[in-house]
Amino acid sequence: MELLQHLALGFSVAFTPENLAYALLGCILGTLIGVLPGIGPVPTIAMLLPLTYILPPTAGLIMLAGIYYGAQYGGSTTAILVALPGETSAVVTVLDGHQMAKNGRAGAALAIAALGSFFAGCFATVLLAAFAPPLAEVAFKFGPAEYFSLMVLGLVGAVVLASGSLPKAICMILLGLLLGMIGTDVNSGVARFDFGIPELQDGIDFAVVAMGVFGLAEIMNNLAQKENRVDITDKIGALYPNAQELREAAPACIRGTLLGSALGILPGGGAVLSSFASYTLEKKLSKNPERFGKGHPAGLAGPESANNAAAQTSFIPLLTLGIPGNAVMALMVGAMTIHNIQPGPQVMSSHPELFWGLITSMWIGNLMLVILNLPLIGLWVKLLKVPYRVLFPAIVLFCTVGVYSLNYNVFDIYIMAAFGVIGYIWSKLKCEGAPLLLGLVLGPMMEENFRRALLLSRGDFTTFVTRPLSLSLLVFALALVVLVALPSIRKKREETFVEED
Repeated sequence: MELLQHLALGFSVAFTPENLAYALLGCILGTLIGVLPGIGPVPTIAMLLPLTYILPPTAGLIMLAGIYYGAQYGGSTTAILVALPGETSAVVTVLDGHQMAKNGRAGAALAIAALGSFFAGCFATVLLAAFAPPLAEVAFKFGPAEYFSLMVLGLVGAVVLASGSLPKAICMILLGLLLGMIGTDVNSGVARFDFGIPELQDGIDFAVVAMGVFGLAEIMNNLAQKENRVDITDKIGALYPNAQELREAAPACIRGTLLGSALGILPGGGAVLSSFASYTLEKKLSKNPERFGKGHPAGLAGPESANNAAAQTSFIPLLTLGIPGNAVMALMVGAMTIHNIQPGPQVMSSHPELFWGLITSMWIGNLMLVILNLPLIGLWVKLLKVPYRVLFPAIVLFCTVGVYSLNYNVFDIYIMAAFGVIGYIWSKLKCEGAPLLLGLVLGPMMEENFRRALLLSRGDFTTFVTRPLSLSLLVFALALVVLVALPSIRKKREETFVEED
């Protein structure tokens, strides 16, 4: 009954004209950046972050959330039509989705992807609404030691589940933690690691780093590649899957939803891991695995459902524990702190309209995305024909204006440009930027809780292992490290991400 009251509050907030408009705007932008290859949700949200200064907190978060899960929808459109995944999580969609299009079933493939995504998004939002309150109650029992141990687990999980080289991911995490220490010490008030530069005394704004590493570096990567003109057919065909396709897609959709919902909660897991894991699962369970890669509906429905479910459930650790599980959630933390809202369990009690308004807006957003995606396929096809060289000057301008508007400081533009060049070099060295951003966001929070725990224990370092919950989290983190060090697990991990590389 209490849950129904909370949902009624959420719908009363989400159904206001202003919040509906921002949900629609987020869904349109998310679909657009998902459709256009080379522009992902992280740089888009980073670029739009300064805009949340002038928006009400609820409206701003609803728009940013719509961009995130909208990108999962849009990424499937290009993957199916032209074998160009607009989003990383849509890489697997290419395998069977594009083959269905080549077999004359493009419309059916698009419909299966959209309906699977809609089902998964709605189910995952139900989980978010049901499990967030009890998890938040548990989180209220956390002290500084438990929060520090939880953040250690989050960073370890982000490293273990990150694609690419483990040593490189660890180095990026450590670099992010070091960057987070730049600025004025909160306890002593003494500036540290600022190299005598006054502008660094307040630290480096993570939005500036995000726009450089994800925004400018992505632009450089796209411009460095030879632009290929893709022949795109405007002939989509009927948007109706036949009975056989529905029978094969439905069980895969359910399994993908359940798998994505579980993996989305894990730090570092998210949509990419979920889509790869779902495709692997469907292929192993199939009686005809040889059909995969040749236009099998199950190979499309499973991953598409999984990545959308994961996108929704990744909000659970953010809203209940205040821990971002991926780069997008780290940016959502920034959007909340802009409005002086401390992410964590207290959000539910101190800002119930924001908490429940955001959750219920996801149901509305998923419905908007189904309505938007299928009728507007023709428009997305035309956008795909726009050369990237026409788009990038506008993106650079938007990044520059956005960074300057954060603090009205030209120095921030220099920092963004520097991290853009560094990010481009990192991409050539196969170093992921997401662990760096997580380290930068969690670093100051980890330090604060570490020092508070030592103050409360009068300098006793054993406080982290004598408290049962803190010890359990540290043991879990250690178990993850040991597991991933095993040769068999390491080999399986490399196989899972080989197609992404």
